Amino acid sequence: MQTVLIVMLIIVCISLIAVVLLQSGKSAGLSGAISGGAEQLFGKQKARGMDLVLHRATVILSVLFFLIMLLLTYVS
Repeated sequence: MQTVLIVMLIIVCISLIAVVLLQSGKSAGLSGAISGGAEQLFGKQKARGMDLVLHRATVILSVLFFLIMLLLTYVS
């Protein structure tokens, strides 16, 4: 049981890293926040297309990560 959870954890971790790296940046960093990037933060921009899929995948994979870690801690 513990080996299966560890293998699942490794797969989820690698998938989560890949999904986060595939997402596009929302602003130009700190300079974008100072020089007008706040409109993007408070504006009515919703994720569409691939950004929406990547956002949902990130949420699902992060929840799976925490659940597997809790199960792994409980088992061992």
